[in-house]
Amino acid sequence: MKIAVVGTGYVGLVTGTCFAEVGIDVTCIDIDQKKIDGLKEGIMPIYEPGLETMVKKNYEKGRLHFSTNLAESIQDCETAFIAVGTPPGEDGSADLKYVLAVAKSIGENMNNYMVVVTKSTVPVGTAQKVKKEVAAALKKRGVDIPFDVASNPEFLKEGAAIADFLKPDRIVVGVESEKAEEIMKKLYKPFLLNGHPTIFMDVPSAEMTKYAANSMLATKISFMNDIANLCEIMGADVNMVRKGIGSDNRIGNKFIYPGVGYGGSCFPKDVKALIKTAEDNGYTMSVLKAVEEVNERQKSVMVTKVKSHFGSDLKGKTFAVWGLSFKPKTDDMREAPSIVIINALLEMGAKVKAYDPIAMEEAKHDLKDTITYAKDEYDTLIDADALLLVTEWPEFRIPNFDVVGRLMKSKVIFDGRNIYDKQEVKNLGFDYYGIGI
Repeated sequence: MKIAVVGTGYVGLVTGTCFAEVGIDVTCIDIDQKKIDGLKEGIMPIYEPGLETMVKKNYEKGRLHFSTNLAESIQDCETAFIAVGTPPGEDGSADLKYVLAVAKSIGENMNNYMVVVTKSTVPVGTAQKVKKEVAAALKKRGVDIPFDVASNPEFLKEGAAIADFLKPDRIVVGVESEKAEEIMKKLYKPFLLNGHPTIFMDVPSAEMTKYAANSMLATKISFMNDIANLCEIMGADVNMVRKGIGSDNRIGNKFIYPGVGYGGSCFPKDVKALIKTAEDNGYTMSVLKAVEEVNERQKSVMVTKVKSHFGSDLKGKTFAVWGLSFKPKTDDMREAPSIVIINALLEMGAKVKAYDPIAMEEAKHDLKDTITYAKDEYDTLIDADALLLVTEWPEFRIPNFDVVGRLMKSKVIFDGRNIYDKQEVKNLGFDYYGIGI
């Protein structure tokens, strides 16, 4: 079986590599020559645990190819996945220009029946726009080549994407013909040995499923952040509350950990896009609007705690920041709370020293040289007035607090993910501030 994946970003590269892993002949296509050349040399454009090893293995075995030539690469393919970016516009809508440009190119160059699959997260109705672009390009060529469109949203967690793809809890596919369904079943058969289902549905429902899933998870996070803030006001402990409600299997214990807000490439963009889709169709997503407002406010909660302890003038103060990426096990800095927090500290005159195990090079695109990038987590602490834990990387979970205390100018910890035990840290002589505690 031969397929093409257009786009070598997070979704496209993981998708193409995992299909190659089960023996499918895959060509990953991108317009960025430097990125393609790098991939051929084993240089990854993103960080994802296990991805580099898998890419190198499948490239060397001849199952995984990289190219900038779409016209050549899609010849004789049964399926072409569109996995290019859909950046949010200023109004929150998803920008489809890259998706539709790929659809047009496919129509201009395909030579046999093909299922054209949108893998990018796209609003309801996008598949029909893709279909029109492909059909228009074929008509302009004066050829009548049959094709189908399908929607196959991804549900990959950054930091665990390989496992999520190889052992999915469900695969959602929107199709419009039996032939397309049979091809997609054949394609995904190797991944279904764990017994989890492939759920076939109409194309608009598949497109909506991705937005609904991410928006539901974002809602849980913002709800718990609101509860955490109320806990502080009322003298309750959100960790106890979280355990109490998480034991209810209707709620569950996932995505109910309070913190400094969600970020990344999915939740912020998808929440905005679903709100905008509703507005375009005369409906207001009141709950999701509140979810977004709570999340933006939550990114400033830690700064408010800093001001409460030190005052609004932070000139002469130095803050150590542990963690920059929006979550652990990724270098993704998109919508990362750390950017909001650090910029606020800088505006109040503070100096910032930061460390992240993976994301520091990515962080420089946003923060540039406004902060000091430390060689490790303990280097950030030298003469620091406070430590801000922003991203809960595993190596930050059990630090040597004796060393931490000796290196810092004053023993103050702002724990943005509640990974430390408040009483234990206070017993060691630190001032401790958590979220909702």
